[in-house]
Amino acid sequence: MEKFKILVVDDESRMRKLVKDFLVRSGFVVVEAGDGEEAIDLFFDEKNSDISLIILDVMMPKMNGWEVCKEIRRFSKVPIIMLTAKSEESDELQGFDLGVDEYISKPFSPKILVARVEAILRRTSGLNKADIISAGGIELDNAAHQVRIDGESIELSFKEFELLNYFLLNQGVALSRENILNHVWNYDYFGDARTIDTHVKKLRSKLGEKGEYIKTIWGMGYKFEV
Repeated sequence: MEKFKILVVDDESRMRKLVKDFLVRSGFVVVEAGDGEEAIDLFFDEKNSDISLIILDVMMPKMNGWEVCKEIRRFSKVPIIMLTAKSEESDELQGFDLGVDEYISKPFSPKILVARVEAILRRTSGLNKADIISAGGIELDNAAHQVRIDGESIELSFKEFELLNYFLLNQGVALSRENILNHVWNYDYFGDARTIDTHVKKLRSKLGEKGEYIKTIWGMGYKFEV
């Protein structure tokens, strides 16, 4: 895999070292920050304009992870994986509202973390995808990572974009939650399937009237049908 640069933000030096060691071993370049303010400074430093992904802890001094995420999202759609010692649903939902792409509760397996990083970067690299997919007035451009509704651009998070892409590629097919997790999240997912429901709800809202194309199949999952 290409030498992607990852920003790891955590106030615990042992945690940063653990994550860094596994990422470097997998061929990534790692930049470290010990608090939220340092993370902001590093991210917006011209020397780090090529940061491809951020691994961000929630509980930190000076600026917490939520504040860092909110500031970065004002200027960038760089994928963000949020780390937290908490596992409450409200925290997870807050992360998704701020544009977090993945949400991992401590303690976690470093190997699983690396697998998620690799999966996100494979998808953001745009490899093996049709450039433009369209249906029912929705146009998804993989190369530009852009979605238009009847010609008007809309803003989607990374995960919402990937979910819509999967729906468009499988029009008329009933998709179980497990199937969606395996293809959109692209790893063995051990969390709550409500994660999918949360993303679908937000995606429907952003699609406006076109959100009706995403049909709920009770007890199973979803189907995209124009």
